[in-house]
Amino acid sequence: MSDRRAAAQSARGDAGRVRSATPHLIVLPGGGYAAHAAHEAEPIAAWLSGLGLSASVFRYPLNVRHPEPLLALRAEIRRRREQGADRIGLVGFSAGGHLAGLAALAPSRDPRESVQFAVLGYAITSMETETYRPSRMILLGEDAPPDLRRATSLDALVTAASPPFFLWHTAEDIYVPPEHTYRLAAALAAHDVPHTVHVFAHGPHSLGLADSSGDAATWTRFAASWISEQTH
Repeated sequence: MSDRRAAAQSARGDAGRVRSATPHLIVLPGGGYAAHAAHEAEPIAAWLSGLGLSASVFRYPLNVRHPEPLLALRAEIRRRREQGADRIGLVGFSAGGHLAGLAALAPSRDPRESVQFAVLGYAITSMETETYRPSRMILLGEDAPPDLRRATSLDALVTAASPPFFLWHTAEDIYVPPEHTYRLAAALAAHDVPHTVHVFAHGPHSLGLADSSGDAATWTRFAASWISEQTH
């Protein structure tokens, strides 16, 4: 086979794949484990692409019990890594933020499933609180035992080896109160894990890019700078 023909076949085989030796960010929209919020999906990936980053949306399984969403996300992480991504970052919102945190923090024996950094927006981090009960009912069931609720609470999974986190929330969020971000941030601090936290005074739940949302709209600028530090 000629070198030119081999190169052409290689190019066709690489179509749709991430570039070799590059970071890739997987976007996980929220929706309470019952839906995928459209404004937290492709618009987020488009923003990341505009920063010169490789990014994609992953629509994880809905209305299923743990660990099915986590297993599906880990399979996607392995797939992206097999396509050439050397570093994987997760960007998750609300329930998607909870799933991103699980993938970044829960123990795994497969190094291909490792996560190098995570950005969580108004994420559900605890299954031990009574806040936003519908997501817990879907993921864990009505009578989830305390050990399962603990094992799916992000603050309980943090270790000194956990990857860096960027967390943002609004103080006025009534669906997922900022307590969720505070709990995770406290655990990260206790284990000396690098992290950045922004809690904006105003804004409802599910802001997405937060365009025209006052100070909360600045989260993308802060996150862009932070992500740049993780990918260079």
